[in-house]
Amino acid sequence: MRGRRLAGTVVAAAVATMLVIGAGTAGAAFGPPPPADPFLGPVGTATMHGDAESSDSTPLPGVGAGGVNAQFRELAAACPTILQGGDGLPQALCTSVTDRSPKVFLLDPGSGQPMTSLSLPKGGLLGGVYAYLDHQDQLVMVDGADNLVRIGHHRDGGAWKLTIDSSTPIAAAVEGHCGGAGCDSVASLMPDRDGRVWFATANGAVGTVDPDSGAAQSIVLPGEHVDNSISTAPEGTAVTTDHATYLFTADGSGTPQVRWRQPYDRGPARKPGQLSWGSGASPTFFGPRDGTDYLAITDNAVPEENLIVYDTRSGRPVCSVPAVDGTENSPIGSGNSVFVASTYGYPYPALPDDAGPSEPAKADFTGGMVRIDVDPDGKGCTQKWASPVKSAAVPRLSLADGLIYTVARTNEIAGIGTGSAGALVDRYHLVALDADSGVEAAGHPIGATTVHDTLQMVGTIAPGRVQYQGTTTGLFRITPN
Repeated sequence: MRGRRLAGTVVAAAVATMLVIGAGTAGAAFGPPPPADPFLGPVGTATMHGDAESSDSTPLPGVGAGGVNAQFRELAAACPTILQGGDGLPQALCTSVTDRSPKVFLLDPGSGQPMTSLSLPKGGLLGGVYAYLDHQDQLVMVDGADNLVRIGHHRDGGAWKLTIDSSTPIAAAVEGHCGGAGCDSVASLMPDRDGRVWFATANGAVGTVDPDSGAAQSIVLPGEHVDNSISTAPEGTAVTTDHATYLFTADGSGTPQVRWRQPYDRGPARKPGQLSWGSGASPTFFGPRDGTDYLAITDNAVPEENLIVYDTRSGRPVCSVPAVDGTENSPIGSGNSVFVASTYGYPYPALPDDAGPSEPAKADFTGGMVRIDVDPDGKGCTQKWASPVKSAAVPRLSLADGLIYTVARTNEIAGIGTGSAGALVDRYHLVALDADSGVEAAGHPIGATTVHDTLQMVGTIAPGRVQYQGTTTGLFRITPN
């Protein structure tokens, strides 16, 4: 435990240093960042959503508003999770295009090219999406055989090699409630401040794994499903199902206990641009005092979805205000502010097998992003700005430079002046929005083919003003030009 506490101290000191560097820019208006989890790797690059609290903010500066150099790396796999440990080596958890099985890539930090890879057993789709880096830079995930694995990277005769350094069977806790043998699968996992690994399954089991004994405990939320990542904070573990949002704590044996539950309006059906029926949000901790004062989600109401903010400790609703037509994305949360990007009508090339029909069956992708602030008295919320940006990725807020980075997808006419009548082509631009005003500070083209589709995946900002962005068949490594 001493080494784990030391790791947490180092992480906290690094965050404090980076916020001093960013003081006078975003740090003055947004933040503080959520408290660092000592069982995670570096803040901002250890989880898909930046931290255990899913704030989708980072203390690191992004590529900025100048020109960029975007290098595309073809991997024959969709790469929604790109993380970077304290050793500076990026790791990508991808899903193979051919058989939808998870595959881990260790990347060259200077080029983004793969140095080695490791294929894993296929399980539930989300099992090949959500993972995190622990304080030893190991990639932690659950494989298709319901084993909690920690994947390390090591030198082997001068070459890098990925290996499963530990494997803990948790099948009984994952599938014991439904008969076993493939009846359920882990959707997401995250460590808490005591080192327990929390997990939630597609069919509504919520559990913990003891890091020392490997003992796994779980409870079941009858009739509810989990389709997004979970989040942990000092106050507890937040899980949003397709019916409600929960805050859990664990008893002495590690068994989850419901601290509070708040149902939300799940609407009449899945909307176009969503992958499941219900909230598309990972629950997001944020707040102006300690970074976890509030918890935010979006519901699935019609005609507009609402941003819902709760008081973290009590579960008391702070506000429910119209935000966007629909979204599959986790909101950004920082200070008193929440940023929500619309994915309504996003043209996914494929949907999960159990997605079900949408209502309406089809819609144009119109995009849009809003900033909504919790009022200073904590008794309501007010929209501050709205942007027309057609975000095709989960946005990320840099607390260091005050910019929100995302990839915009636009339809442009190609072929004019070449003898062709012209055709609509999807183009992808790296966009930076001023978080204070919503004004677009920069926009740079990075791709224009189907392999460049960022598919509402998360962009990760790494040290050195490097941004990694997953696509349907690989990833971009983007740097200032």
